[in-house]
Amino acid sequence: MAMKVAFDGLKDSEYKTRDPAIDDVGCFENVELSVLLCNDEFICKLNKDWRGEEHATDVLSMSQHIPELKLPILMMGDIVISVETAARQAAERGHTLLDEIRILVVHGLLHLLGFDHELSDEAEAEMEKEEELLLKSLGWKGKGLIQSAYTADEDNDISHIDVSTDRKKEGSLRFYRPKFSHIFCDVDGTLLNSKSRISEATAEALREVISRGVRVVIATGKTRPAVISLLKMVDLAGDGGIVSDSSPGVFVQGLLVYGRQGREICRRNLDPDVCREAFLYSVEHKVPLIAFSQDRCLTLVDHPLVDSLHTVYQEPKAEIMPSVEHLLASGDIQKVLFLDTVEGVKTTLRPYWSEVTTNRASVVQAQDDMLEIVPLGTSKGSGVKMLLDHLGVSAKEVMAIGDGENDVEMLELASLGVALSNGSDKAKAVADIIGTSNDEDGVADAIYRYAF
Repeated sequence: MAMKVAFDGLKDSEYKTRDPAIDDVGCFENVELSVLLCNDEFICKLNKDWRGEEHATDVLSMSQHIPELKLPILMMGDIVISVETAARQAAERGHTLLDEIRILVVHGLLHLLGFDHELSDEAEAEMEKEEELLLKSLGWKGKGLIQSAYTADEDNDISHIDVSTDRKKEGSLRFYRPKFSHIFCDVDGTLLNSKSRISEATAEALREVISRGVRVVIATGKTRPAVISLLKMVDLAGDGGIVSDSSPGVFVQGLLVYGRQGREICRRNLDPDVCREAFLYSVEHKVPLIAFSQDRCLTLVDHPLVDSLHTVYQEPKAEIMPSVEHLLASGDIQKVLFLDTVEGVKTTLRPYWSEVTTNRASVVQAQDDMLEIVPLGTSKGSGVKMLLDHLGVSAKEVMAIGDGENDVEMLELASLGVALSNGSDKAKAVADIIGTSNDEDGVADAIYRYAF
């Protein structure tokens, strides 16, 4: 019935689709359309296979019409609706699941007829008008997906979403969509609270923003296995999650960058002479040190601080090397990390290594009780820039969230940089926004306030 009303409307209107065969519907004896109801997992897989976007959506329209085939039947195509997403939207918008599915059927049908609200404001207004007309003609509740997406915020008074005056005025699905295509997020001190865990509130915000089509990308000083381990605890690792062995990401302070399908696109190694000096310093001064070699952590001593990097921060358990020479021969080293007291790092380690590595390496800090030595001229921000170029994403499409001085370049690069209130003075100085702390679900707060 919806299809009949839609076709009758097209015959009586000045609107024409981009397909003359569909415009001239009278030349077909039969018209066929399929509607499939599924769950989020299934529609997420379709999005990945058909659109290269691994997230759940409410509805997908996939045309089967091939003008070159002279068939007696018009094969319109498929409308696929996720009942899980539809149920969430129905609850948000204050109507029944059946009402929401009817709205999504109409929206999907209009896409198959050539309407596309994403082309322009005019195209969106045209499609919005047709949605409302169709629903009214059928006696179905609702004004259409475009209008209901906007009015959900007003009707339900979702105060945690920042809706600008212009957006309210427009009342438009184009303005309802997330403001950013990508969110780059630090881990320690940002995604993790002071107990080195991701809170349920933060996990839920991440699920919400992913469900709306935003890609969350990790940019951290940690190794990829450590991040996967942490996100597994809140079911956000693996397919459909934030991080996996086949997802993009920036790790080990931007020294290891993984692109599409999780393939390595960049690796920067620390000068071997600097490595040797750091290892000898560790032995002579009895300061625990860890060398990062891709997915491995290597050390020279068995020490509680070394163990804590595994037990608290989820890094791979450090392998103890019998000598400096064995450590140097174990593989390429991207960075070294000294572990000491806050005072020891501030008064001894940082001044010394800042001086001796001049023009050979850079010194950075993500934590007050850790000092990292990385290749000269590298940063997490440069890793993020490389990944954006690889993905073909503009920095204008990116929001970044961090807390440490190692996040400075990333926060400067992004269209919107959010430094959490627990962060370093350097990070807060360059950020566009200073958010709440990591113990106050700062990432969740930033997502709800600024991503939509």
